[in-house]
Amino acid sequence: MTGGGPRAERVVVLAGGISHERDISLRSGRQVADALAAHGLHVELRDPDASLLPSLMAEPPDVIWPTLHGASGEDGALRSLLEFLGLPYVGSSASATRLAWDKPTAKSLVGRVGVPTPHSITLTRDAFRELGAESVLDVVRGELPPPVAVKPAQGGSAQGVSLVDTDEELRRAMVLAYTYCDVALIEQRIRGTEVCIGVIDTGDGPVALPPVEIEPLSGFYDFEARYNAGATRFYAPARIDGAVAERATEVALASHEALGLRHLSRIDLIIDGTGTPWFLEASVMPGLTETSTLALALDAAGHDVGWVYAELAQAAVRDARR
Repeated sequence: MTGGGPRAERVVVLAGGISHERDISLRSGRQVADALAAHGLHVELRDPDASLLPSLMAEPPDVIWPTLHGASGEDGALRSLLEFLGLPYVGSSASATRLAWDKPTAKSLVGRVGVPTPHSITLTRDAFRELGAESVLDVVRGELPPPVAVKPAQGGSAQGVSLVDTDEELRRAMVLAYTYCDVALIEQRIRGTEVCIGVIDTGDGPVALPPVEIEPLSGFYDFEARYNAGATRFYAPARIDGAVAERATEVALASHEALGLRHLSRIDLIIDGTGTPWFLEASVMPGLTETSTLALALDAAGHDVGWVYAELAQAAVRDARR
């Protein structure tokens, strides 16, 4: 996973931001910065603010690594600005990021290449109000009876997500989702084994890492289960049949490529009782904290995390000069 050409020496890691996931981003950024520094790169860790762009223009680094989670880092806006400035950065392009950030759009795109994704409906807050909440929910219940998952159409770390088992819970779940986003996604809930598959590309094409199985002790992989040590059991590699793991890997790679992603991503799947992997969503900047699945997957694959991060930084420099 290496390549020749220009090399990165100075890296600016962006962490923090103003999203709901600020604290997680700070933890991710520190992990990345420490790993890169340990591999000989000069690293500056910055929290984006009004001085960021003038500073980058005055002293352009060799590469930028945005570890910003939530809208401030994953809606494509920051990446568009970096592209305008001609600054290399680790991660997917602005256009691909926008597609993956919007869950209904991502589901549509991966569905077009034959990847199974749960049946769903997308509802705006305005439609929910104007057409009458109860009338809308009556239609939804007829087409998508519980159990379902209700989630904001945009967002990460399971914030605003509800698992709905009864008709009475559905309205409350919609209200919660709308506090995070003006669009809500109601999705058929597939019961099975939840896995995450990291995909990395340091120059030789996308490579899927071993699936990581997620077993939250609460039964729901919510924000607390993701980032509180001991709240979730992780199995890397996942405790699934080899043939099932192979199918899940194929689905992850197909999803990564259908969305036009690059460098790294995390594809979230649920594997049902028949061994069918279902696409749930994709993260263009997965969490890189001490409890994140990407680091677990890299370790399971026998890779040194810091070395891979350094190679991703070099890949971003090479890609920008093509």
